[in-house]
Amino acid sequence: MEEDFENEFSEDPKFSVERYEEMIRNHDQYFFDALAFENIIDYYIEKNDPIKALQVVEYAVSQHPFAVIFLIKKAQLYVATNQFDRAFDVLDKAEILESSEADIYMIRGNIYEGLERNEEAIENYSKALEMAENTDEILLHMAYVYQNMGDYEQAVSYLKLCLEQNMENQEALYELAFCYDVLEKQEESIAFYQQYIDNEPYSYAAWYNLGNAYNKLTLYEKAIDAYDYAILIKDNFASAYFNKGNSLVHLEKYHDAIEVYKQTFEYEPPSADTYCAIGECYEKMQEMEEARSYYKKAVKLDAKLADAWFGIGVTLDSEDRFFESLHFYKKALDLDDKNPDYWFAIADAQYKLQKLDESEKAYEKVVELNPVDVEAWLDYSSILYEQEKLSEAIETMALAIKYNPDAAELYYRMVAYLFADGQHNEGIRFLETGLNTDPDKHQILFEYLPQLQKNQVIVDIINRYIGRL
Repeated sequence: MEEDFENEFSEDPKFSVERYEEMIRNHDQYFFDALAFENIIDYYIEKNDPIKALQVVEYAVSQHPFAVIFLIKKAQLYVATNQFDRAFDVLDKAEILESSEADIYMIRGNIYEGLERNEEAIENYSKALEMAENTDEILLHMAYVYQNMGDYEQAVSYLKLCLEQNMENQEALYELAFCYDVLEKQEESIAFYQQYIDNEPYSYAAWYNLGNAYNKLTLYEKAIDAYDYAILIKDNFASAYFNKGNSLVHLEKYHDAIEVYKQTFEYEPPSADTYCAIGECYEKMQEMEEARSYYKKAVKLDAKLADAWFGIGVTLDSEDRFFESLHFYKKALDLDDKNPDYWFAIADAQYKLQKLDESEKAYEKVVELNPVDVEAWLDYSSILYEQEKLSEAIETMALAIKYNPDAAELYYRMVAYLFADGQHNEGIRFLETGLNTDPDKHQILFEYLPQLQKNQVIVDIINRYIGRL
């Protein structure tokens, strides 16, 4: 009997759950102390069964009406089931019973944050901050709200405060890197993570974010060193391997990059992005069949990965299989019709297939999406020139120059079109502008229209200008 008595009042969570479920089966009423109820509620929450957890909370509140913890649990469960109005009501009751309970304001802040009622979220988080013992999570959420408001400077301040409270808060480390990235303050990011590492040299997340900051500043060797430290501390850190691979690609070390990308497969299932990255490496090395095989693996895993479909097209294009390449370029375009690179590839393939009208339309789209693409403007105008649409070619060059006033090659191409159209005086004006912009590129003019080398006026102007240099 003594043993049964002890078991009956045990606080073992499993025993409490069994007693509770027995009570439900028997349609009876048992008494549970507050700790037992907490254990039962947490059990159902962990089983992802908020409905049963709410039922337990109702019993708990009926037996312990002044225990604020159950009102807080109830509010959390209402939030989890998107019953925000009920959650607010319960939190108001909890505040009447115990206005100094930080969790009340934390949960209310969470709801306001989710509803993008940012000022009210900050107000409640600030109250929670005054009352809580552990404040790093509150500070992190305040940073999230300031990010939602577009105030990244303030978000940085709160993330730093969060890390002062808990240097091991991984989310804060990553969010801080994101904010510095948005603010384009990579130097500050590097300085912060270097200082952080001085205090926490075994933080793989800090080394990883330091590597990312170096990467953004094109300091690829330093980035690789940082990723290596992150991997040394956490050898299964797949993201560090992947980003190290990206840095190696920028250094044109494609073989090394492939090996590093493949190392990620030891620690996580192969992803479409990784297969695509490996495909790009093989493409850069002109190993097109191998590149194509990895691009195909990528689209098999993720049929919506536009870059992989595009990559297949590129490999076919390199083998002069233009009609086939066009099919894959269009598949990429279906997924991302605002990508100027896809439109450029389609324009080029259509041109190679002698579908000049289609090519012209595609080039028009390229320069609309990316008006600073000088090569696209040159190709677009060239197609117009080939079709003897001289006026349109001249108009196109004028627009290109408007968007790219420092691109000397555009002025030299304009000279060619103007001379072909008999507008010699206007052509000379553009020639002089081109020579003032970049005299070294004047050969472009003769490469495009070799017959202009016989035009003594043009030759004299170029010689006279170069002689002054």
